Amino acid sequence: MYRMRAYARKRYHRPVRNVPDPLAAWRALLLAQSRAVRAIERDMQAAGVIPLGWYDVLLELNAAPGRRLRMQDLAARAVLSRTRVSRIVSELEAHGFVQRVPDPDDGRVALAAITTEGRSALRAAAPTYLAGIDAHFNRYLSPMVQRSIATALQRVIDAHQASADPRR
Repeated sequence: MYRMRAYARKRYHRPVRNVPDPLAAWRALLLAQSRAVRAIERDMQAAGVIPLGWYDVLLELNAAPGRRLRMQDLAARAVLSRTRVSRIVSELEAHGFVQRVPDPDDGRVALAAITTEGRSALRAAAPTYLAGIDAHFNRYLSPMVQRSIATALQRVIDAHQASADPRR
């Protein structure tokens, strides 16, 4: 009987190996994103280009059809909160990088549209932004790992795409 208990204790009470920590990937994602973003923000500030939040908003506007979006659509596309997007659009507007124009389909709605000056600011910041991604993220990951991360995270993005749509 004693041997049986000792065997069971060894068998079932030793650390289980190769069992993933269910929070490890989540924690690593949050920490890596936070640290890389802060480093890129510092690089952009040191280079004297637009802040990263401005860059994100201008990038989404520049990529949109007609280079303009409804505020709610911009907030859904940007990696910022709706409140922050609204504040940033106001700041960009004050600097002449964005203008608000009436929505031709709904006169009650204003669209944020990137201006020529906004496109110039985006182009000027792009080399610093892209170099920051390489320096603070890609350099630590092989191309195969980068593809694996992108594929895995795209599954999460796709799973939440419908619920992220503000019109639903």
